[in-house]
Amino acid sequence: MTAELGQIKKILVLKFGALGDFVQALAVAKRIRLAHPGSHITLLTTPPFEALAKASPYFDAVETDGRPRKFGQWLAMVRRVRRARYDRVYDLQTSNRSGMLFQMLRPFPPQWSGIARGCDLPHRNPDRNFMHTLERQADQLKDAGIWPDAPVTPGSAPPADLSWIIDTVPDPRLPGAKPYALFVPGGSAHRLDKRWPTEFYAELAALLVAQGLDVIVLGGPEESALAQTIQAKAPIEDLTGRTSFSQIAALGARAALAVGNDTGPTHLIAAAGAPTVALFSHASNPALCAPRGRVTVLRREFLDKLPVSEVAAACAALIRGSITVD
Repeated sequence: MTAELGQIKKILVLKFGALGDFVQALAVAKRIRLAHPGSHITLLTTPPFEALAKASPYFDAVETDGRPRKFGQWLAMVRRVRRARYDRVYDLQTSNRSGMLFQMLRPFPPQWSGIARGCDLPHRNPDRNFMHTLERQADQLKDAGIWPDAPVTPGSAPPADLSWIIDTVPDPRLPGAKPYALFVPGGSAHRLDKRWPTEFYAELAALLVAQGLDVIVLGGPEESALAQTIQAKAPIEDLTGRTSFSQIAALGARAALAVGNDTGPTHLIAAAGAPTVALFSHASNPALCAPRGRVTVLRREFLDKLPVSEVAAACAALIRGSITVD
């Protein structure tokens, strides 16, 4: 396999999103780069992740038409991929969409790591869907022959390494500003059962401000109402709708604390290094997708049953350097 790896000059990595999944895929993107140090690696993704991917050290080029909607767009993407003559594809999306791309590249597709029917570097583990994303993708690279000692036991795979963010994205805050906590009170508008109540965030913000921390609320423009609700009870800084993914990561790399629902920015902040309290409900399983690092996971079937006092205690433990997982 070593000689064959030396012949792999052009690589395509597929990862379209969502944000939390994209962030966790950066962990194996690092391993792909380490296994192919002299290769030209292109990422095929979608526009929201372009800037973050370009800032990372893992890709030489980034293409953003990974989710074509019309047949003509599909054909254009397939033609471009075929013309590029990639030696190998690492499909980290492993979806019907990425499998369709493989089938459209027949009869002579490149070497393909993934689960597409007929690919020559298949991830064979029948339990792959019951593995945490980090172990599952590490196991995929093990089957592809580039990570023979991949950590695949539960809880063993490392999180994405975003240490490079400190050097590539400047500090968004003014020099001399107080230590701060990041709040991510929102999430998908279609998954309200994944949200801790906004009034609980407001109570927690007041407690943290009283302890000397600034509190910054992050989210999309549609979540500004959540920040306003919190702001009515505590003096917080509202950055909803005002930060790119790279800026969120930069804030996470410098934060004293973060508290957030199971949503993409929480994963990004945790990967950037912030001591993070991640809140899970029945709507998602932390054993399959929780962020890793300096992370405390708190879970209740319904998040309105998770008291502020318990989250505040988890915050205090993280600030003291005591890292726990419930």
